[in-house]
Amino acid sequence: MSKHVKTSLEDAPLNSFHKKLAVYSSAAPFLDGYILSIIGVVMLQISTALHLTPMEEGMVAASSLFGMFLGGFIGGIVTDKLGRKTLYLLVLVFLALFSLGQFWVTSAAALISLRLLLGMAIGADHPLATSLLAEFLPKKQRGSILASLVMVWFIGAAAAYVVGEIILRVAGEDAWRWALASAFVPAAIFLFLRVGTPESARWLMNKGRKAEADAVIKKVYGAEFSIDDLPEKQHGHNVSIGQLFHSGYGKRIFFVSMFWTCAIIPQFAIYAFAPRILQTMGLTGEWAALGAVAITLMFVAGCLGAVKLINPLGRRKLLLHSFLWSGLALLLLAIFPSSAAMATLVFFCAYALFIGGAQVLEYVYPNELFPTEVRGTAVGLATSLSRIGAAVGTYLIPLSLTTLGIANTMYVAFGISVVGFVVALFMAPETRAMDLHNSSVIAPDAQPVAALKRSAELK
Repeated sequence: MSKHVKTSLEDAPLNSFHKKLAVYSSAAPFLDGYILSIIGVVMLQISTALHLTPMEEGMVAASSLFGMFLGGFIGGIVTDKLGRKTLYLLVLVFLALFSLGQFWVTSAAALISLRLLLGMAIGADHPLATSLLAEFLPKKQRGSILASLVMVWFIGAAAAYVVGEIILRVAGEDAWRWALASAFVPAAIFLFLRVGTPESARWLMNKGRKAEADAVIKKVYGAEFSIDDLPEKQHGHNVSIGQLFHSGYGKRIFFVSMFWTCAIIPQFAIYAFAPRILQTMGLTGEWAALGAVAITLMFVAGCLGAVKLINPLGRRKLLLHSFLWSGLALLLLAIFPSSAAMATLVFFCAYALFIGGAQVLEYVYPNELFPTEVRGTAVGLATSLSRIGAAVGTYLIPLSLTTLGIANTMYVAFGISVVGFVVALFMAPETRAMDLHNSSVIAPDAQPVAALKRSAELK
């Protein structure tokens, strides 16, 4: 029998487990897109059935976003303390039950409460699912696979529109109940698929549970591999959020949160209000409807192109080019707000296409820049802060169009992109060729948790 040559698990080949785990982890973006979008399909019927006031309509729509803000933050902390595996299953149990519970609501308060809880469960799933996936993936495929999860959001949103329209046509006056409860089906399917998923070997090692970590590695990679092939070694230090900010990783949290927020504010605003914005710029009737579809397709195409470029171009260059060219498209829209319909549509499609680079990095950078013991917390915090950006972009755009006008609104969007570019220029690192252990190192000669350890010892 040939002797096993020591190989880092980061350089191990991609296997069937990694591919299945990527599918299972896509539950977070799929259900995010589905649950946030299905409410828009049936809002008119809900409002009539429950006699909602305009304020209650806004609260129904906003409750999931606020829940995701809470869930991302809390879920990240919990997954770092208790492990990825437990919450990985539990959030889908909650998602299935809360989705089903919407079928029986009889008041605005009940629906708002359930939507808030749904948002919390989705928000919690983002950091734990992406952290677990990142901690198993080889470095060569880590960026592209994590990036590809962003496109699943659009798949979930599209599925919600299709399913919602079908239910509205066949289910009568209770169609809205069936539509909202329909999220139970994908949640239950993903729950069934996730059963049996092992705990992260990196997290187990960090907690000093070497035997369990070794067993997981042998199960996933083969009997010839062991914990000796894992670049990340045992640390066993619990780190609080305050210590995280004081240890040198505060700058990385600022970078991730800022670039994510700058990417998501204009994107959510344009995606949510594309028909209205296009009409304001002179595209009416079929042009507005077709334009909204074209912009959505360009968002997907931009993400797909960015997934292909993330390794050849690198993380840093991809982010810089994304903000540069998408920002230029917004600037042209601001300078020429009354252009011909086709020119306006081309500028919007260009923005949607080029912002894909920043979008896909929203799942990559947060998982690569923080060590195992705080990865979930950092990703959860970034997810939470991004939902503030989503809310700002979604709910201030009508006010901006009314008070500032379309040209100035586009100038504001361009300014946000400039901030994103400047932050990326001065702070974006290149992690393409690094394993997950080294990419979380603050300095080339520092261990990734050395500063964290010193901070913890001072407490």
